[in-house]
Amino acid sequence: MQKLTNRAVKIDRSPMTFGERIYLPGLAKGLGITLGHIFKKTATTRYPEQKRPFSPVFRGLHVLNRDENGAERCTACGLCALACPAEAITMEAAERKPGEEHLYREEKYAAKYEINMLRCIFCGFCEDACPKDAVYLSETVMPANYTRASFIYKKEDLLIPEPKNNDNK
Repeated sequence: MQKLTNRAVKIDRSPMTFGERIYLPGLAKGLGITLGHIFKKTATTRYPEQKRPFSPVFRGLHVLNRDENGAERCTACGLCALACPAEAITMEAAERKPGEEHLYREEKYAAKYEINMLRCIFCGFCEDACPKDAVYLSETVMPANYTRASFIYKKEDLLIPEPKNNDNK
């Protein structure tokens, strides 16, 4: 028979000594490894009490931003949906009606804006593609849930709440 590699090692078949038969060297070696690990720092994070620090470039949940007047920044241009490699963003545009100038920044706005977080790969391309800085990825971790429908975030879920006016006249 021809050898394929030179990695063959001859197995020592000599009879075991008395110390090897009572397994004391093996027990001592295992105990030494165990004692060595006891005094090392643990890699476990005790979750509710301790929070794991995230990287400064961490990308979490999506947020739809408002401008300084409280109007929605999104103009439904669709660049975020085009830039998304996972095709997780769906939107429909609508025209602004008279009297809605305080709600929407431009003539066009996103009547429907949905992100399927099960498809999202958190790449940040939607954030980079948006010319109005309407979409950004926050530092919030996506919460766990039991149903697939709860991972489809609608515009109401993503939009920053409108600021309250404190006009007490």
